[in-house]
Amino acid sequence: MSVFALILAAGSGERMGLGMNKVLAPLGGVPVLVRSVRAFDGQVDGRVIVARPTELETVRALLPGETVVPGGDTRQRSVLAGLMALPEDAEVVLVHDGARPFVSPGIIARCIESVYEWGSGVASVPVTDTIKRVDGQGAAIETPMRASLRAAQTPQGFKAVTLRAAIEALEARGETATDDAAAMEAAGHIVFLTEGDEKNIKLTTQEDLRMAESWLEAKKTLRMGHGYDVHRLTEGRPLILCGVTVPYEKGLLGHSDADVALHALMDALLGAAALGDIGRHFPDSDPQYKGISSVTLLERVVAALQARNLSVCNVDVTIVAQRPKLAPYIEEMVKRTAHALGVPLESVNVKATTTEGLGFAGEGLGIAAHAVATVW
Repeated sequence: MSVFALILAAGSGERMGLGMNKVLAPLGGVPVLVRSVRAFDGQVDGRVIVARPTELETVRALLPGETVVPGGDTRQRSVLAGLMALPEDAEVVLVHDGARPFVSPGIIARCIESVYEWGSGVASVPVTDTIKRVDGQGAAIETPMRASLRAAQTPQGFKAVTLRAAIEALEARGETATDDAAAMEAAGHIVFLTEGDEKNIKLTTQEDLRMAESWLEAKKTLRMGHGYDVHRLTEGRPLILCGVTVPYEKGLLGHSDADVALHALMDALLGAAALGDIGRHFPDSDPQYKGISSVTLLERVVAALQARNLSVCNVDVTIVAQRPKLAPYIEEMVKRTAHALGVPLESVNVKATTTEGLGFAGEGLGIAAHAVATVW
C-alpha cells in the first residue's frame, strides 16, 4: 500500500500567544512545522501539508519540494482539503498535527501496521489523571474507570478513501467531529488505537514550547566534522576568501568562485552531519554552479543541516597562504561567515598561516584551507 502523511498547519495557534502561527515558531532554531514534517522522512511515500491560505508561500519556502495546499476554516475542512490533494494511488493516509514535532519513527510505524491489519491506527496514551464527567453546573456525575480510557494523539491512520467518505458525510449533514477518529466513528467504523508516547505532545501554550526546548537541549549530541580544500592560484581571477574579495594579483581557479576557505568549511559541516561532501551536493560538472558565490552554497548547506534538525555550534577555519597577507581582512571574513551561518560572531574563528616558504602554498602556487565544525 502507498502511504501518505497529511500534516495540518492551517490553525491560528492563538492560545500560544506568539502573534504568529505557532507551527512557524522556531524550536531549537528550526520551525516547529519543519520538525513535524521531517519526522516522516523515510517513513511514507509522500506528504501533503495543509496551510493557512495567507501562509502558503511561507510554508512552501520552508519546505521546498513538498505539496502545500490551502486549508479550510475548520480542522475537518482542512483535512478534507488535504485528502482531495492526495494522489489517486494513495491508499493509507496518516493525519498528523503540525504542532506535534516529537512524533517518533516507532509511533509512525505502529500506526501504519495497525492500518494494514485493522484498517485504522490512532496513536494514543493511557489516561493517568482521574477523569470526571460533570453536569452543566460543574457537579461530578460520573467517574469513568481509567483503565478503559485513552488520550488520542496523532498520527491517526486510515484508508484514504474511507476517511474522505466519512468526512464528506459529516459535511453534508452540517456536523463537525473533534478529530478524524471521531469522524470514522460517526460513519459507523470501528477505530483501533495503537501505542503513542507521552512526549508526542501537541504544542499549545508557551509553556509547552519552553518544555520542548528543554527536551531538545537534553537530547543534543555534539557532532564534529573536518574539511580540507586546495585551489591553484592563477591570473585573471578575483581572490575570494570567506566571502571577502582580497586585493591581489592572482585569484583561485575553480568552477564556482573558488572560495577555498568556505569550501573547506562546507565539507566540515557536511561531515559533521554525515551528509557527504560539497562535490556530492554541488558537482563542478553542473553548469548552475559555474561562478556561483560560495556564500550562497554555504547558506544551502546550513539549510540542509536545519532540515535534519541540526544547528551550527561553532566553526574554526585556517587559511594556508604564503601571500597575500590576510590579517587586515580576517575581521570581515568572520562577519561574512557568521552571517551566512546564522550564528553569533563569537561562534566563528578564522585565522591565516604561512608554510615558511615550504610546499605549493609556500611557493605561491595555491592556497589551502582547513576547517573544523561542530553541530548539534
